[in-house]
Amino acid sequence: MPAKNGQQYIENLRKADNNVYIHGRRVDDVTTHPSFEGAVASMAKLYDMQHENPGKMLYTSPSTGDKVGKTFMVPETVDQLIERREAMMEWQSFTKGMMGRAPDYLNSEVMTMAKAYDFYGRGDHPEFAENARKYAEFARENDISLTHTLIHPQVNRAKIQAEQKDANVALHVVEKNDDGVVVTGIRLLATQAGITDEIFVFPSTVMKAGEKDDPYSLAFALPNNTQGLKYLSRESFEGKNAYDHPAASRFEEGDAVVSFDNVLVPWDRVFILEDSTLCNQAFQETNAVTHMAHQVVAKDIAKTEFLLGVTLKLMDSIGIDGFQHVKDKGTEIMLTLENMKSHLYRAEHNARLDKWGMMTPDFAALNAARNWFPRVYPRMAEILRVLGASGLMGIPTYDDFADDEIGPILNRAMQSKNMEGFERVQLFRLAWDMTLSSFGSRQTHYEYYFFGDPVKMGMAYFDQYDKEPLKNEVDDFLKSMNVKRPNFN
Repeated sequence: MPAKNGQQYIENLRKADNNVYIHGRRVDDVTTHPSFEGAVASMAKLYDMQHENPGKMLYTSPSTGDKVGKTFMVPETVDQLIERREAMMEWQSFTKGMMGRAPDYLNSEVMTMAKAYDFYGRGDHPEFAENARKYAEFARENDISLTHTLIHPQVNRAKIQAEQKDANVALHVVEKNDDGVVVTGIRLLATQAGITDEIFVFPSTVMKAGEKDDPYSLAFALPNNTQGLKYLSRESFEGKNAYDHPAASRFEEGDAVVSFDNVLVPWDRVFILEDSTLCNQAFQETNAVTHMAHQVVAKDIAKTEFLLGVTLKLMDSIGIDGFQHVKDKGTEIMLTLENMKSHLYRAEHNARLDKWGMMTPDFAALNAARNWFPRVYPRMAEILRVLGASGLMGIPTYDDFADDEIGPILNRAMQSKNMEGFERVQLFRLAWDMTLSSFGSRQTHYEYYFFGDPVKMGMAYFDQYDKEPLKNEVDDFLKSMNVKRPNFN
C-alpha cells in the first residue's frame, strides 16, 4: 500500500478499534468521539496533503516503486536532507507546530532503522537487526502512524526500577516462549495514543539504565489493538467549537498512560531485549536523536512563526504596536525565530554522511537549539499573555455573539482599532487558547519537557561540550603576557 490518504487513515482507526479509555469508559470510535475527533480530522488532513502536493511530499519507494511519504526517505545528500525537511514543513505549516507528535516525528526514527539496522543486531540477538530493517520497510510501505512511550511511571525518581517498592509496576518481561516475549506493566506518556496505528516502545532519551534494569530495557513495536494493550487517556482539552477554541479544536493530541497486561510481542517485532547497554546507546549510535531533533527544530520554527504572527496581529488590532516596550517584546520573539532558523541552517549545511550512509545534520547545532527552545518558549507565551492583558480575560463566546439581544452589544463593545468586536474576540481567543487555556498551558508545559527535564539536558550538554580549547585559550593568553611570578617562599 503506497502513501495513504485521510480517509484511509480514518478507516484504519475504525477497523482497529483500539482499546482507548477516557473518563472511565471505553471509547467506541475514536474518529467520532468528541475528545478525539478534532485531532483525527487534522491527522487526516496531513495524510491528504501528501496527495495534494506529491512533488513535495512523496517519493518513489526503493522497495516497491510506489509513491510513499518523503518523511520516511533516507537522505544521502544535503539536498535530500533539505527536501525531507521541506516535506516536514508542509505538515508543520498546517499544524503551526502545535501537534508535537505529527507523523514526521516518529517517521524520523523509523527512517534511521532502515539504514542503521545493524545496531539492533549487537548483543545476544543478531536476528533483531533484520527485525529493525523489515519494520522500517513495513512502516514506510504502509504509511504507519505511530505513537511512542519512553518513560517509566513517576513513582520514586530517586531509585532505579529494580529498587522500587513495587518493582513490577514498570513495563517488564515476564516470559519468553516460542511465539515471542510476554510483557506486563505501565509506561508513560503516549501522545496521540489511541488515534495512531501502532506503538513504539523505546528507551528514554535522557534517563540512562544500568545492568539491574535489564528486565525493563526493551524496544519493540506493536499494533495499538493488540490484546492486553490499553490506553488510559487524560481528559481532553479539545473545546466545543472552532471559534471558542481555535487551536484546541484542531490540534489537541491527547496523552495517555499505556497499560500492558500480559501482552505478547512477537519475536519479529522485538528490537532490543533486556539489554540496558543497547538501550543507552540506541538513539545516539543510530543517529535517531539527531534526525528527530531535526524534525523538532523545524516544528519549533513553525510554532514560533505562528506565535509571532498572532502577537503582531494582536499588537496591531488594539494600537499598541508603536509603544517602545511593546516593540521590545516583539523583538524578543523575532530574535528567537531568527536564532532557530540559523541553528537549522547550520545543522543542514554542516551535515555529513554517517557510518550508516545517512546524510546526518550537525548535531551540535540541533542540540543547542533543542536545549534552548524549552527555556525560551515559556517566555514567548508570557509575552503574548502580557500584551493581551485584560483583553484575554473577559472574552465572550460564539454563543454570546450569536444571541440576537446581546450579540450586537458585544460586537460594539469589543471593537478595536481596526476590527469589529466579533473578529477582534476571535483573534484574542486564539491568543488565549495558545497560552492560557488548558490546551495552551499544556503546550507550554509540553515544550518545556519535550526532550526530558531541561536541567538534566543542560547538565548533559555542559558535560559533553568541548570546554578544553576555550580554557586553553585563556591559559595561552595569560602566559603570553610574560608576567614574572613573584617568589612566595
